[in-house]
Amino acid sequence: MFVIIAGAGRTGTQLALFLLAEGYDVRIIEQRPLILSRIHHELPTEVIFQGNPTDPDVLETAGINKADVLAACTPSDEDNLAICFQARKLFGIGRTIARINNPRNAWLFTDKFHVDVALNQSAVMAKMIEEEMSMGDMVTLMKLRHGAYSLVEEKIPAGARAVGIAIKDLTLPPECVIAAIIRHDDLIVPRGPTVLEAGDEILAVTNRHGADELAKLFSIPARQV
Repeated sequence: MFVIIAGAGRTGTQLALFLLAEGYDVRIIEQRPLILSRIHHELPTEVIFQGNPTDPDVLETAGINKADVLAACTPSDEDNLAICFQARKLFGIGRTIARINNPRNAWLFTDKFHVDVALNQSAVMAKMIEEEMSMGDMVTLMKLRHGAYSLVEEKIPAGARAVGIAIKDLTLPPECVIAAIIRHDDLIVPRGPTVLEAGDEILAVTNRHGADELAKLFSIPARQV
């Protein structure tokens, strides 16, 4: 895969380093002299293109006609929108990703400006904090399908609602699937009749609703007065 990165600040540089390490073909465009001086010590010279990434001629020189993805990572929201718009409108690039610097501008980063994926760091952090607070002891190991599903892990405490119940009787939503159980250092492939025990470590693939239902089953009921 061939990726064009517009803007070589810390975000763009780290993205380039990661993609290069994964074996992708990368070109990064930057015009600020101080930034250019720095990245020549961090990135291979052949991937660096000097120029204004909002200039169509610069984009073409960097090889955007052959690129699969464009990532607009400049510190200017206006430039990021302009770059994505040109990349699709002038060069027909298949996938555009744009960084949102000011959360107040997030409403602009839509398909109207040909932005396929908008990265709002403030919103991502707020969402992560919300999820961590609401999911209690449940740990998210991996995000799947652009965050729609997650691979989660949780240990069942003694006294939890799910203890002593077979998986087929848990009444979990169809979007929540228990993938594995680790019990006394042994990996158990879950079946319908498998009964959950206190201390079991559960791995599940689920959406947000399923995670909430799973958390309820793995919680300890409040004492009845």
